[in-house]
Amino acid sequence: MPRELGVGIMGCGNISTTYFKLAPLFRGLKVLACADLSDDAAEMRAAEYGVKAQSISDLLANDELDVIVNLTIPAAHFSVSKAILEAGKHVYSEKPLTVTLEEGKALQAFAREKGLAVGCAPDTFLGGSHQLARKHIDEGGVGRITSGTCHVMSPGMEMWHPNPGFFFLEGGGPILDLGPYYIANLINLIGPVKRVGALTSMANKTRTITSEPLKGQVIPVETPTNIHALLEFVSGATITLSASWDVWSHRHANMELYGTEGSIFVPDPNFFGGIVEASGRNKDIQPLEPWDHPFGIDNQEHPQGPRANYRTAGLADMAMALIEGRDPRCSLERTLHGVDVMTSILKSGEEGRFIELSTTCTQPAALGIDEALALLR
Repeated sequence: MPRELGVGIMGCGNISTTYFKLAPLFRGLKVLACADLSDDAAEMRAAEYGVKAQSISDLLANDELDVIVNLTIPAAHFSVSKAILEAGKHVYSEKPLTVTLEEGKALQAFAREKGLAVGCAPDTFLGGSHQLARKHIDEGGVGRITSGTCHVMSPGMEMWHPNPGFFFLEGGGPILDLGPYYIANLINLIGPVKRVGALTSMANKTRTITSEPLKGQVIPVETPTNIHALLEFVSGATITLSASWDVWSHRHANMELYGTEGSIFVPDPNFFGGIVEASGRNKDIQPLEPWDHPFGIDNQEHPQGPRANYRTAGLADMAMALIEGRDPRCSLERTLHGVDVMTSILKSGEEGRFIELSTTCTQPAALGIDEALALLR
């Protein structure tokens, strides 16, 4: 196995800039080429980042590439990832892995048959804040986690995204779009889920885009936009997860976990950084002592202030796992379990009953300071 993997990018939309910009931070990766259904989009990204623009067929046939990153829309994830495997290359996909559990299991079987790896975002649980929370929990700082709450709620995507229509079709919605961040972090902190139950709804059957360039266009809503779920973990913990695009404002925290010896307050799993707070039995909530985790250091400016962004860390960890012969943290088994959790939540909302999950997984290995530094150039 080479010490550096050649990387291709399939899909040159908004999210591709993140991979192009951040991949050079990491060992084991060299982005060489890109492709898109739009030749113009591929040519633009290629010129912007100094890589080769190719047709989709040429990218799949490119012998310099060991892994292709699938950045297509969610509904295309299965077919594109399968085509990448058929071309004899490893896959790293944006979330969700697939939009149905059946597709996810078929992809898993095909990857095993081919002897190839599939990894999937999100990788934000590898961030310094979430790994600090993991460390505190692993060291018994709040005892055994017994319950908790998670909330990710906003008015929706049509107010800022340039082309938001697909967010409201099958494969979209807040549970499949934003749920992966929360579920991946819960698996990181607590482990796998046993069963789920949910109530789901939608406030409106259409939405009007208020962002440019499609301002004024009316789009259909075909998936639930308001989800209230209850997750029972194998460990026995029970967690409430609320995900909605029908909420104008709220005061709920992103993630709170309650243990037998205290509570821990985890920042937004959509991001790598943030302040982690905890209390013991004295009920005194205080920030945890900060540590010098490299994936918690602010490295980008945003309108809300400086922010830590190390997306592609999961891709880099998968590359180094292939090189070193170990389990990648953003593994197929964990992300498939995440798909099982999310689609079972939607199924529960449709059928009005608890759904037992058919998959499971292990917790990923913790990513401490030394392990994170080993991924950086």
